[in-house]
Amino acid sequence: MTAVISTRTRGIRGATYGFTLAIVSLVAMMAGASAPSPFYPVLAQRIGFDAVVTTIVFAVYAVALLATLVTAGSLSDHIGRRPVASAGLLLLAVSVVVFWNADATGLLVLARLLQGVASGLLLSSVSAAIADLEPASRPGSAAVWNAVAPMAGLAIGALVAGAVLDATKDALVDVFAPLAVLYVVLAALVWFAPETAPRKPGALASLGFRLKVPASMRTLFLQSTPAIFAGWATGGFFLSLGASIVHIELGGVAHVWQGLSVALLAGAGAIAAFLIRRRSARAITIYGTVALSGGTLLTLLALALGSLPGYLAAVVVAGSGFGTAFFGVVRSLAPHIPATERADVFAVIFLVSYLAFGIPAVIAGVLVQLVGLGPVAYGYGIVVAVLAAAAAVLRIRRG
Repeated sequence: MTAVISTRTRGIRGATYGFTLAIVSLVAMMAGASAPSPFYPVLAQRIGFDAVVTTIVFAVYAVALLATLVTAGSLSDHIGRRPVASAGLLLLAVSVVVFWNADATGLLVLARLLQGVASGLLLSSVSAAIADLEPASRPGSAAVWNAVAPMAGLAIGALVAGAVLDATKDALVDVFAPLAVLYVVLAALVWFAPETAPRKPGALASLGFRLKVPASMRTLFLQSTPAIFAGWATGGFFLSLGASIVHIELGGVAHVWQGLSVALLAGAGAIAAFLIRRRSARAITIYGTVALSGGTLLTLLALALGSLPGYLAAVVVAGSGFGTAFFGVVRSLAPHIPATERADVFAVIFLVSYLAFGIPAVIAGVLVQLVGLGPVAYGYGIVVAVLAAAAAVLRIRRG
């Protein structure tokens, strides 16, 4: 592990392989994060738990991921990208095995806890590796893939899981056994990629609880936070309670419809981010926040009308904002991140993302027990729409 960190890969043997593998690993990780979503209503009936438990099981993943990011987010800067990524992939394999064999709420919580720790290790190390191995001929492509790959993974995981639930009798095994095998294979393939972070002292010291953003980019980071929060709060709500909304409020009985709501949100985000990639970071962020705000309001209108097709169409609009708002933020921040602090900064970016991803969803789950799913969906949507609109105004005024 002696390669020198660089933002350009000219002269690094196996750079294309490493870049591609890092993207595939990020997609696979996020597919595993969304695959459980269509299963929550099924498991709730089989094991016996309510919406509060559903959001807690979901949020344990986010909390564990956050704890890992803030304690071990810079570990790959000290011991290398490969060992951290490989360990994360192996732990992911263990987590999905536990999930498909869970017959009690405690095991579901354990599975998501392990998955959160694994994802925290992977997000900082793999995102940094993508930045390290960005092709010299495609400047800016690392920011594109760091935004598109998570959205693509979320879409694939939810859609495939929903389709398999409708098509097979033992969907848990059919979804999570292949995922476990894929993670083990990727963990082995990681060791054939070039190492872009040479060993340096301070690995144990880096494991302390800390948040670190270089002073030179803190103002820009803080101004970008509302856009991150609005987008990922939307994602958290859809992944935890989205399937229940489609089933209970809109009559979507087939599991594929329940998975489709998540898939459309994330898939539209990935496609929109890719299509708009040549625009400026400012233009991308403004489009994303406006689309997220407007699309969210359209989902509430469709919900009021009881229209499942209208709701799914509105989700596409909101999803295009979900993906592009985050992409615009990543693209605006990426050029300002020192090469030796990439894992640290990506850890903080995803820290904010997963705070928004988990905490509002748990609050929503508690409120569902008090006022019902419909009112919570309306209230949550209004808050997201207002926050996204405020983020748009902030970016427009920044000029």
